[in-house]
Amino acid sequence: MKNLVFILVIGLMFSTMNPVCAQYTSKEVRKTLKMKPPREIKKQAKDYEKQGYYEAIGAMSIERQLSNAWMREVETDEQGYPKYIVATGSSVGETQIAAKLQATEAAKLELAGTIATNVAALIENNIANSQLNTEEAASVTKTIAASKNIIAQELGMVIPLVELYKDINKNREANVRIAYNSEVAMEMAKRIIRKSLEDETNILQNKLEKLMKF
Repeated sequence: MKNLVFILVIGLMFSTMNPVCAQYTSKEVRKTLKMKPPREIKKQAKDYEKQGYYEAIGAMSIERQLSNAWMREVETDEQGYPKYIVATGSSVGETQIAAKLQATEAAKLELAGTIATNVAALIENNIANSQLNTEEAASVTKTIAASKNIIAQELGMVIPLVELYKDINKNREANVRIAYNSEVAMEMAKRIIRKSLEDETNILQNKLEKLMKF
């Protein structure tokens, strides 16, 4: 599926006069697909159905959910970067509601981990320019690693993409996929990590400014 996504995005980029600054919305992606989901999506939907998964009462079909989720995943911003960060989670519970809540929390934790990793990569690039000593650099790395749970708690409303269920004996398994706006996520993570660094380290403000400049 990754190859399919890559091919479509590349094709869209070369279809404009300015590929570097191209922005593709779900509407444009849908138009490109002529309202027909890729074959990969149809195959994936059938695989889920063979495994015993089904959609909630009143929800969209599995194929439509996967198609809409795919369009979110390939949507890009004005710089050509992914507009949304996507994460998945699954859990088994005695009831559908319990399973869904646990699966969503697992997805949020995965989402927070991705956000923290992205911010950490940007901060790593700034450590040398910030003139941090070995002890300060170690404190930064430790603080970022501990920020994942805080970020997960601060996520708030996420965008539900896929919500599937499967009966396992007397229990029910929930399989969910969620999305979060990349720009909003990065700003939130920067705010949380900066506050954590201010509270838990002795890094001077001028160094902190250079460290968080991205």
